[in-house]
Amino acid sequence: MQLDHYSNFFKKRLFPITVVCDNVTNAPNIGGLFRTCDAFGIEKLIFCGSEISMGRKMAKTSRATEKSVNYSIASNSLDVVTQLKNEGYFLIALEITSESNSLATFKFIKDTPIALIIGDENFGISETTMAQCDATVHIDMYGQNSSMNVVQATSVTLYEITKQLK
Repeated sequence: MQLDHYSNFFKKRLFPITVVCDNVTNAPNIGGLFRTCDAFGIEKLIFCGSEISMGRKMAKTSRATEKSVNYSIASNSLDVVTQLKNEGYFLIALEITSESNSLATFKFIKDTPIALIIGDENFGISETTMAQCDATVHIDMYGQNSSMNVVQATSVTLYEITKQLK
């Protein structure tokens, strides 16, 4: 018998993870991030930028998870990550760089809150925000394309982080 949202065996849990979105503005991606953060029990979702779409297209994709996920909107990602760093968060950028670590082998710290920084669909995380991060991880890619959609990449990464933090 297939289980539904109300009859399943999943235990509700909140992880000490904040997802910071650096200029992620596409409405379906914003809705998808709400669903992903809800699914993985993320403590907070922060959208940074000036054109954050919270309209009908976002709501269609989020399936009302924007009502259950703790979120905020800020104008500047650098201010947000600086504050999180001062609060003791370990800042991890999700980006492919010449010095990034493979998500498959990266070990997350269990007793320290984590801020996962994700970037704009076209340009990634800003250089000034990247410079504040304690580590950078990437997802190993085996096809022709060197990246995946920001929601998909965030889902894969949150799966790995929460798996290690359990």
